[in-house]
Amino acid sequence: MAGILGVIIGYGIYQPACYAAVKFFTKGKNAAMGYAMLYALMNLGGFLPGLISPPLRHAYGILGVFWVYAALTVVGIAVVAILLTKHAIRQAQEESGWITSETKEEEKKSALEQLKFYIKNFPLKDKRFMFFIFILIPVQTLFAHNWLTLPQYFNRAFTGVVSDNFEFFVNFNPILIFVLTPMVAALTMKSDTYKMMIIGTFVMASPTFILALGPSIYTVFAYLIIMTIGEAMWQPRFLQWVAEIAPKEMTGIYMGIGQFPWFLTKVVTSLYSGWFLMHYCPLGVPPAQMNTETMWFIYGCIAIISPIGLVFARSWMKKDFKTKYIATDK
Repeated sequence: MAGILGVIIGYGIYQPACYAAVKFFTKGKNAAMGYAMLYALMNLGGFLPGLISPPLRHAYGILGVFWVYAALTVVGIAVVAILLTKHAIRQAQEESGWITSETKEEEKKSALEQLKFYIKNFPLKDKRFMFFIFILIPVQTLFAHNWLTLPQYFNRAFTGVVSDNFEFFVNFNPILIFVLTPMVAALTMKSDTYKMMIIGTFVMASPTFILALGPSIYTVFAYLIIMTIGEAMWQPRFLQWVAEIAPKEMTGIYMGIGQFPWFLTKVVTSLYSGWFLMHYCPLGVPPAQMNTETMWFIYGCIAIISPIGLVFARSWMKKDFKTKYIATDK
């Protein structure tokens, strides 16, 4: 429990800081690619343990795996400490245009002035920001199903190659994201962020209805590939949008709160996913007697709520957007 607590606290500090760093180290024209590369590399990190852990676990046990990960963490900390010096950070911020005479004056604010600023600009007061991050919960349930539903679905509803190698299919999304995200970002770099959110969430949600056609190798690959393309279209843009609307001094806080619905999604999805598996994809029942089509149809109806909500709220979300957020921040 102590180890898990340390991971939670460290990740809570590291993740918002990492997103904020992309904002301060990139210029407007290449910000989309910066967030895309960050998201791609994080998914690569999620994919690599599937390659590293099995041979280590067979040779040295689970403690050997933990020791190797601990060593890799120390190496990562050392690299960050050596490369990201205060001078290097300052230089990168000046080159990207984020440090000006105004920001240097802002750094001289007293602790009380900074506290008042944080209270005044706390993101929970921003109705559009709160709507934006919570309307994404329905489509984000598909992320949670990657480990709550798909492993059992591949193992129970299939026979042969999919059932025997379900770990590969479950871990197919992260490596595909690593490949596709920079490519999608390069092709859509000039596209409007909110527009990409609508299209991306729709593309991600829609292939869930393909699984509703029934279990087959073709529906599996169609779902995994199309869903991943949709994810590559909107997830990095979500990070970019949150960073764009956040005041310079509040980027980390906005990023941190922007991740809260993702935590909530994992909790909520876990409350009902087991019930659906028990009723529509039960253990020990022949695949022909299952009703996985209904399960995925319901999950598709849940996920499609996000793009529909974004479409209906488009005029409200984009009203005075440049005046309120972008112009005042830059």
